[in-house]
Amino acid sequence: MTPDFIIGGAPKCGTTSLHKILDQHPDVWMAPNEVYFFDADDPIAHGDFLGVNGTDLEWRDPTTEQVKAWYEARFSAAPEGAFIGEDTTTYLMSDVAPFRIKGLNPRVKIIFVLRDPVQRAFSQYWHLLRTGRTVLSFEAALSAEPSIILGSTYTPRLRQFRAAMGSGNIHVVVFEAFNTDRQAQMHRITDFLGLSRMSVETEETWHNRTRYPKRLSSLQRLNRLGRHLVPYRYARHLNRGASFKARTAHRAYRKWFHYVSERVLTQDVPPEGIRAKTRSYLSRHLSDRNAGLSDMLGFDLSDYWADFTS
Repeated sequence: MTPDFIIGGAPKCGTTSLHKILDQHPDVWMAPNEVYFFDADDPIAHGDFLGVNGTDLEWRDPTTEQVKAWYEARFSAAPEGAFIGEDTTTYLMSDVAPFRIKGLNPRVKIIFVLRDPVQRAFSQYWHLLRTGRTVLSFEAALSAEPSIILGSTYTPRLRQFRAAMGSGNIHVVVFEAFNTDRQAQMHRITDFLGLSRMSVETEETWHNRTRYPKRLSSLQRLNRLGRHLVPYRYARHLNRGASFKARTAHRAYRKWFHYVSERVLTQDVPPEGIRAKTRSYLSRHLSDRNAGLSDMLGFDLSDYWADFTS
């Protein structure tokens, strides 16, 4: 049993809301949480998943029969005849995911949600802060945390997915258009998936709102502790056997993250915005990294993304 469709990215682009909306469709069953299967051994998408035991490299290997069985088991609770979905937003960041997906199911449909690359990069930075992965300023993190820039590099990855799966199996949603007219976008998505249309007026449509601290420095201080626990966040992913140390650190991370989420992340807006000079750099650089994207999608993305130059 494998999914009929995948929400494949990008991170911090409202994919959780799309997941929750589609899960309310009467014919759809969504695997709970992100699965992280096709890119589980990708150090770019998942640096946390690789580790060192003594002098030996340890990694999650999605090509083994045991792990493939684990993946199929993620969908075992789906009712008979359901249209099955998976949501893993890091697939768009991975160079290995497209052809692995094709190898397992060449007919699977894939949805990508894309957001203004500059705003997405800033949101990714706050995600790294909230999960304990960095103590740096946004400017310093741009070079130290590759996922910030790579997560906003859409064009080459979309080309890879189109080459692997065919353009007819790929549907791209613009985050800003989704927020402006959610009903129209959901009609396009259900039509693409071959599902009956659904009214989002009667469904809960906003999920996973980002929360921020009052002061950046407060979270940075906490992260000096939390970042040592981060490598154990996924210690048990793919049913991987974990040592006593890893299990203990995994529980400690969960407690740390809960404390930060409940006690520190109390604001609806970030305490600091993007500095003008930083925005100017990102606008130019990310526009260049995404050259040709408007032509690929057939409409001018600068109509939606103020920081984007087609």
